[in-house]
Amino acid sequence: MNRDETGYRDAIYRDYPQVAGGAARFDREAADRWAPCLDHYLRGWLPERRDARIADLGCGDGRLLYLLAKRGYGNLTGVDVSEAQTRIARQVVEPVLTMDALEWLREGDEPLDLLLAIDVVEHLTKTEALEFLDLCASRLRPGGRLILQTPNGQSPFAGAVRHGDITHEQCFTPSLLAALLERAGLDGAETREAGPVPRGYSLRSTLRYACWRIVRAGFALVNLVETGSAGDGVLTRVFLASAVKPDTG
Repeated sequence: MNRDETGYRDAIYRDYPQVAGGAARFDREAADRWAPCLDHYLRGWLPERRDARIADLGCGDGRLLYLLAKRGYGNLTGVDVSEAQTRIARQVVEPVLTMDALEWLREGDEPLDLLLAIDVVEHLTKTEALEFLDLCASRLRPGGRLILQTPNGQSPFAGAVRHGDITHEQCFTPSLLAALLERAGLDGAETREAGPVPRGYSLRSTLRYACWRIVRAGFALVNLVETGSAGDGVLTRVFLASAVKPDTG
């Protein structure tokens, strides 16, 4: 895609916290409330070693980096193209670089244990997305893991998320993203829902989880009746995907 078609990014990302409805200062209280969701979403995917080298691409205001630091991870790097976002992230963690994630991946060479890209890949064109996944795979050490979150093209409400941000370029289904992770040379692709959690940050959140289990059963039934298949089994508006770089040694 040529520059004329993606030139809007500079204008949007310059003031992205305001465009996306964010604040100018880091909200520790809100981040701490989100911690149980983080534990549930990333269960079994985080490194055991607290000195693992971790990079959060598209780190935004640094919420994920902040929570990882609270869990004892000390070798953290944040990368985001928005100076407005990185100013907020630097209030709670360092180093945070104002840089395009693709550029950072291309220029670096130190192997990583974990790469996080939460709500990133949907902002890339198809060509950029393929390069992004290839570069992530190349930067991981053997046994290293990539974790993504992105809008779910299979959700009944996919359009609300896909078109709710002017910088969204595309939308993936869980099976498509898993196939693209395998194409990039990563193994064991796994996808999971990013919805209400069983033990959330409030009683209301836990009740939402119980209600969601009932509602999603109805959505799954509709899918089964129409197509004869339950599909990917991932129906939340956004979903998580993860895969590991194989150890060929």
